[in-house]
Amino acid sequence: MFRIIYSRIEAMYAMFKMYTQSSLILRITIALILGIGVGLLADQQVVDWFAPFGELLLRLLKFLIVPIVLFTLIVGVNQGSTGGVGRLGGKTIAWYLLTTAIAMIVGMAVASVLSPGAGMQLASDAVVEVKSQASIVNVVLSIVPDNLFTAFAQMNMLGIIFTAVTFGLALLKLRESPVHGNAAKQVLTVVEGLNQATMMIMRGVLHYLPIGIFAIVAGTVAKQGAATITSLAGMVVVFYVALFVHAGLYCLAMLVSGVKVGNFIRYARTPIVTAFATQSSSGTLPITMDAASRMGLSHRAYSFILPLGATINMDGAAIRIAISAVFAANVIGVPLDLMQMAQIVIVGTLATIGTAGVPGAGIIMIATVFAQVGLPIETVALLVAIDSLVGMGATALNVTGDLVGAAIIGGSEKDDAIEYESPPTV
Repeated sequence: MFRIIYSRIEAMYAMFKMYTQSSLILRITIALILGIGVGLLADQQVVDWFAPFGELLLRLLKFLIVPIVLFTLIVGVNQGSTGGVGRLGGKTIAWYLLTTAIAMIVGMAVASVLSPGAGMQLASDAVVEVKSQASIVNVVLSIVPDNLFTAFAQMNMLGIIFTAVTFGLALLKLRESPVHGNAAKQVLTVVEGLNQATMMIMRGVLHYLPIGIFAIVAGTVAKQGAATITSLAGMVVVFYVALFVHAGLYCLAMLVSGVKVGNFIRYARTPIVTAFATQSSSGTLPITMDAASRMGLSHRAYSFILPLGATINMDGAAIRIAISAVFAANVIGVPLDLMQMAQIVIVGTLATIGTAGVPGAGIIMIATVFAQVGLPIETVALLVAIDSLVGMGATALNVTGDLVGAAIIGGSEKDDAIEYESPPTV
């Protein structure tokens, strides 16, 4: 009896060891294929049974967001000078604004050529309720939280970033003080230890990642269904064409900057696939930070750039807004003129700043832009039907843009050389 139990335990351990030692991207790929298959073929009851596994992954990732942002930013700020932090911040914001505007232009150009929505008609009963988007003033004010603990509890990413940078700069200045220098160094040592502990937890979460992705993809595919995909296939295809065009521009920018594109893709594919499945830039942040570390990117650079990018860098969302605007105009039979396109680029670029990197945020941005440029808000009802399908690709490009920014901007810093090393076994 005991031999049988022992042999089964031994077999289970061997299977677990084989699972953990296999390639992570292979496990994720298998999870994606199985998830799509189960979502299309299984009934809803089976899909609902897997749902808690996907929810667990999202909870684990959200659990790590605050400590990763807080500790890595504080440590990153203290690896440079106050002037270096300001220079890095200026480069990062300029880069994100530039790439977002380019993404809007790419979306408008591709949609203008391929004309999504042409020939479709808006149903008379098409109605959608969309929560109002926060004003630019409120977004700016939210950078400074009125309560530190509330900012953490509500996952106010801009507030958390402000807190981490502020305390990081204060600690940096204190380390130069003859009175408080030793105490500040000890505090920094503790924060570095907490940062390493967080990354250790992250390694464990990576083993669960394929299981959670399988459950999430199965649920998403089952919810959307083949009928929805077919009815709005043209819009989806145009959107993904634009994503690949913009991804090509990323590759060109990396080649010009001296970043090895092949090695970048090797390590970036895990956070990209995770973002695709979870539809959350903020939720994918722990995986993105881990990938940047494996790439050998400057810790000082990526610990500042990636958390900020998860909040304000929304290239995928910008493409989505642009294509949705052309789609809406084609549905009502009134093509956009050049001035309207320019207005959409400007308004869309501003609308993406500070938008929460969570599922469903794209619909809010689209409705905001439509209201500003005079497009019928009712057309958003059509886009809601493919929200998840489009949101998956948009989030994947958002995270790709974050990592591209970390690689290029980090390489532009004099003390930050980009070196790719073989990652540890996960």
